[in-house]
Amino acid sequence: MTQPNYFDSLNYPGILDAYPTGAAFLDTYRGMSRDELHARQDAQFRKVLKFAWQVPFYQRLWGDKGIEAGDIGSLADIAKLPTYSKSDLMASVEAHPPIGDFHGLDSYAQDERPCLIFQTTSGTTGRPQPLLFGPKSREVQSLLLGRLYALQGLNRRDVIHSVYGHGMVNGGHYVRETINHWVGAQLLTAGTGIETRSANQVALMQAFQVTAIVGFGDFIKRLSEVAREEGLEPGVDIPVRIISGHMGAESRESMSEAWGGAEVFDWYGVGDTGCIAGEGPDQTGLHIMEDAQYLELLDVDTGQPVETDGMGDMVCTCLFKDDVFPIIRFQTHDVSREVAGENPLGLPFRRLEGFLGRSDNMVKLRGINIYPQGIGALISAAFPVATGEYICRVTRLSGRDEMTVSVEVTETDGSLRDSIEAHLRTRLGVGIAVELVAPGETAAESGIETRQKPIRLIDER
Repeated sequence: MTQPNYFDSLNYPGILDAYPTGAAFLDTYRGMSRDELHARQDAQFRKVLKFAWQVPFYQRLWGDKGIEAGDIGSLADIAKLPTYSKSDLMASVEAHPPIGDFHGLDSYAQDERPCLIFQTTSGTTGRPQPLLFGPKSREVQSLLLGRLYALQGLNRRDVIHSVYGHGMVNGGHYVRETINHWVGAQLLTAGTGIETRSANQVALMQAFQVTAIVGFGDFIKRLSEVAREEGLEPGVDIPVRIISGHMGAESRESMSEAWGGAEVFDWYGVGDTGCIAGEGPDQTGLHIMEDAQYLELLDVDTGQPVETDGMGDMVCTCLFKDDVFPIIRFQTHDVSREVAGENPLGLPFRRLEGFLGRSDNMVKLRGINIYPQGIGALISAAFPVATGEYICRVTRLSGRDEMTVSVEVTETDGSLRDSIEAHLRTRLGVGIAVELVAPGETAAESGIETRQKPIRLIDER
């Protein structure tokens, strides 16, 4: 029996027509109205919705809410559908091992079933979740990230150093495919500090004259420190010109300074959806790839759309995933806020501030929602002596929750702790205690050298 291979399952001309990249991306969308964009989104949504109705997970999820196929006619009806999250997908895996029933592979005839690209999440919030892709969804996901890399200035002349993890984790493989297929640059797949020791990484970067780094900002910043420890000057001995990744606690200014003035770009996505938004040359926020991703911002407490400028959970519908694992109203539990104003690139796309924290890691202090992942960025932006490394610790004292942030600093004086505490109280509206520690003192608890995503919250309640 002959079954289609990866390349047989792709229609590259059709993919590029639906999701243009490079110069064609800007030519297609500059000046386009929101109404025309919405019409494109709606057409793609109907295809994904039709496929999702063939998937047992969605049949059960929607059927339990009394929803029938005719109840959802277009994208305008999407709010009638319930959201779901990783816990629902893991329950599917538990009930239907080993990969759950949230895929539509069984809807194909045996000789037409697409090959399955299988990865997992990193497991930072528990047991790793299966991530399932068909050739089309995998290639479009890679194309979208390649589109953002091109917008940020990466090209085939670059030597790119990747610190994304490999193994079963999706990130490193996805980025490798993106750069090989859609950027065409030379790629060093170093991975995390546990895959390739940090000292070895900076030696490789110097030997191959790396011009760009991609990965999580925490570890990228750490590599600049290791380079100096090894007698290398970032930006000179290692001529990095661009850093693209997930900045977390790092401010653009401190990251750029650490790497000799490199341009720094942020982007956001999750394993299930691929990239959702990223910065362009304007650096005025993360442009949502709205031709491929329909993004809602919902109030953490009520589940309703947030008010203008409000922070909310990002709920994503992938408009291109109609081959294996459709994603409709996936609750990421990642929090962000929309950037107001016209798009400076002339695109009809909305913009995000970026990743501001996780609602399932949210701590409520005196009625105020605090997101530990966002605290580091507040401190680093205001206090240059902060390295960007920190740990939040929550305890319960005298009947109420209290938070202490251990902040790594390169130097201190008698007023620094009070200044940081005052800054956090002004920005967050609630008092948080600060403990100042020397560089490296939080590493054992955060796992900065060994984990793709460092731990930022220790809950001792």
